[in-house]
Amino acid sequence: MEDISIIRELATAKKDKQRPLHLAQHNKLPLKRAQWSRAEPQKLSKQPLPRASPPSLSSPIYLQMLQKMSAKRPPKPAILLLLLALLHGHIHASPIKTVVVLVMENRSFDHMLGWMKKINPEINGVDGTQWNPLNITDPNSPKFFFNNQAQYVDPDPGHSFQAIREQIFGSEDTSRNPPRMNGFAQQAFSMDPSTNMSRDVMNGFEPDMLAVYKALVSEFAVFDRWFASVPSSTQPNRLFVHSGTSAGATSNIPAMLAKGYPQRTIFENLDDAGVSWGIYYQNIPATLFYRNLRKVKYITRFHPYDPSFKKDAKKGKLPGYVVIEQRYTDLKTAPANDDHPSHDVYQGQMFVKEVYETLRASPQWSETLLVITYDEHGGFYDHVATPVTGVPSPDGIVGPEPFLFKFDRLGVRVPSIMVSPWIEKGTVVHGPNGSPFPTSEYEHSSIPATVKKLFNMTTFLTKRDEWAGTFEGIVQTRKEPRTDCPEQLPIPTRIRKSEPNEDAKLTEFQQELLQLAAVLKGENTLTSYLEKMGKEMTVKQGNDYMEDAVKRFLEAGLYAKRMGVDEQQIVQMRPSLTTRTTKPTTSQP
Repeated sequence: MEDISIIRELATAKKDKQRPLHLAQHNKLPLKRAQWSRAEPQKLSKQPLPRASPPSLSSPIYLQMLQKMSAKRPPKPAILLLLLALLHGHIHASPIKTVVVLVMENRSFDHMLGWMKKINPEINGVDGTQWNPLNITDPNSPKFFFNNQAQYVDPDPGHSFQAIREQIFGSEDTSRNPPRMNGFAQQAFSMDPSTNMSRDVMNGFEPDMLAVYKALVSEFAVFDRWFASVPSSTQPNRLFVHSGTSAGATSNIPAMLAKGYPQRTIFENLDDAGVSWGIYYQNIPATLFYRNLRKVKYITRFHPYDPSFKKDAKKGKLPGYVVIEQRYTDLKTAPANDDHPSHDVYQGQMFVKEVYETLRASPQWSETLLVITYDEHGGFYDHVATPVTGVPSPDGIVGPEPFLFKFDRLGVRVPSIMVSPWIEKGTVVHGPNGSPFPTSEYEHSSIPATVKKLFNMTTFLTKRDEWAGTFEGIVQTRKEPRTDCPEQLPIPTRIRKSEPNEDAKLTEFQQELLQLAAVLKGENTLTSYLEKMGKEMTVKQGNDYMEDAVKRFLEAGLYAKRMGVDEQQIVQMRPSLTTRTTKPTTSQP
């Protein structure tokens, strides 16, 4: 009765125009009748009002309201809209309206955050007692204990599917459960008999060396049981981040890179739900490996990071789902900031610092969640056993020969940090605690699974994101956002002493990006040319090629959009060796 009277009083109040009415304790509706006053308007606080716990839709309050409404004549549309708005405010209790995702490159949890156990004993990190033998089959093999002397790493440790199998199991036998995680030093030794690489992979950073992460771990949340989605290299894991599958990829497949991976992504689900999204890239957006994102309709969702990200954040215009991509090439004027060896971790720390401080200064800060994770472990040691049972295949696709991987186990644990003023200081998240399934874990598919919940979307992408643990709970423990979050983070320690080597050969990941760039320019049809590109180009040449390809592709897409081309069409360029036009051809998705 009292809840229905709220609607009546609103209707009555419209007739009294002497003074404005002010609703007190509105956050408690519809649990308690609103209290009205005719006091003069008070200056409103800029702090968000506390949120009450949402009542059940089957509660007597809702049932009583529905019964009384049905017993009388239908309410006016304006009154019905108000009632729906009140209900909506209580059903959707999450304070998060903007999710920002930053996926760094190729470092394990123990390598980056293991020694953070010193500043918070709750973290499942390292204490120096963990070790690997140099030769698993030799009982007298030298032992490499995990140390805290990590520095600049060059060359890049092994992280192919077969290398990771050896690191996790110590051999080709994958039957042991749990795996011993004892093959890291041995696998590195197979690549570098000097044992230098073995020492590199068995070392982690002191907290003070990673001052930005030290601050974020102390101020916000660290996940110490978050795994790569697949025990393989960069690209398959990056595909999982936004789609919950790699569509069968366990490595770089040139034909698929050219054609584009066909699976549905979180971007399409967001689009269907009316939630805005955007990708802020630096030299090339790796998200264009998804074929559907090459459609004309999505061409305006790609923005140069500099200056668009800071400008949009300052204006409070960041979309609901934000993906930030790093600089993947290491130049003297623009060093790589993705943390991929042999890139300088200092640059990655400075990049995370910049992203955080930009968000912290934004008017959207109080409704933002920043997710920082790493695509895969990059060959570096981690002591937590990788889950090898109870992991569902996303879509039933089996990987290619010779491994015929069934996507039924996860990769190595990776660093994951979450930042929001709704997160309590020093939060440590150990795992999803048997939810939504008894064997569920945090892994990259947890991102689309959680985004689905935060934005009230209805469908999962695959069986993997349906299974993955979700983390919306970390922003639902407070009634109001914190006001003590630091505005600036400390400046990290410089690690690399030399300048970037622009004449170096491209890494495997950079060659994959180069192949993507060739597709964007239409030069993937020139097969012999494409095969030579990755092997012959330097980092500087590769970067210039990528940036030119992205520029031409986006120009062509915008041209197609202006010409009224069907938005579902895929933008395809003609080979630039035969023509320099930016007029595109299009194809069916």
